[in-house]
Amino acid sequence: MSLKNYIKNDLEVRLRNGEDLPAQLTLESLSEHYEVSFSPVRTALAELVEEGLLQKGANRRLVLNTEQIKPLKRGKKSVLPEPPVDMFEVITNDFVKLSLQGEPIDIREEVTARKYNISRSSLRIILNRLAGTGILDHIPRRGWRLRPFRQEDMQAFLEVRELLELKALELAKSHLVQEDLQRILAGNVIPKKKTESVLIDNSLHEYIIEKAGNYYIQDFFQHQGRYYDILFDWEDQDRETAIETVRQHQSILNALIKKDWRSARKALSYHIRNNHPILSKITE
Repeated sequence: MSLKNYIKNDLEVRLRNGEDLPAQLTLESLSEHYEVSFSPVRTALAELVEEGLLQKGANRRLVLNTEQIKPLKRGKKSVLPEPPVDMFEVITNDFVKLSLQGEPIDIREEVTARKYNISRSSLRIILNRLAGTGILDHIPRRGWRLRPFRQEDMQAFLEVRELLELKALELAKSHLVQEDLQRILAGNVIPKKKTESVLIDNSLHEYIIEKAGNYYIQDFFQHQGRYYDILFDWEDQDRETAIETVRQHQSILNALIKKDWRSARKALSYHIRNNHPILSKITE
């Protein structure tokens, strides 16, 4: 299902179910809710106007056309459509697995687009996004090359990351907000049941770096950290790894909330160095 069709179907089902819409009927609000550009929202709204479910009011803003919206029979409701598959996430996960083989791999647009059943233009958008993270390199007149994972590269990155993030924590001490720390802590939850998902909020690191206010520390993580962010997010798909990540986040955050800076530094250092049980075992 395309993004446009998903947005249109989702809004139509909500209208016929008599439910509140997820956002205001504006391009800005709906684009933010569905996390898409204006284009699919604009097309979906235009089709709903054409079908009579929406109409333009006196102020030219979209409003519900209640006369045309036929509600379902009492006690019946349509099921909301499932969001379309995020092809960026699918392709990213596949590329990470290929990267872990430790060899540079050339990515051919035509073959790759056919494999994922998407257009070359849609694929090119995804590839450009991935190139921005450092997982792909664009080779002029040759296409794209997947960056191979190197154990020594990761260890070198972690050494520098530890130094800079501990420095960031020192600079950020007086700027940390208790409410912010409590909110991040609430986003790191170990489930009580095996059927429940692990809830991870990784924003702690970005928060500390932002509060440090040091341009050069921020620049390092923006340019060197994005590739490893993808690898570490992939690693957290393993349940036991995710649970350990949450435990370590909780340890850091509880120390920060208590303003126990020594314990916070120790917990942060341990977390950076010892939270990669899968990637650290990969040999070339």
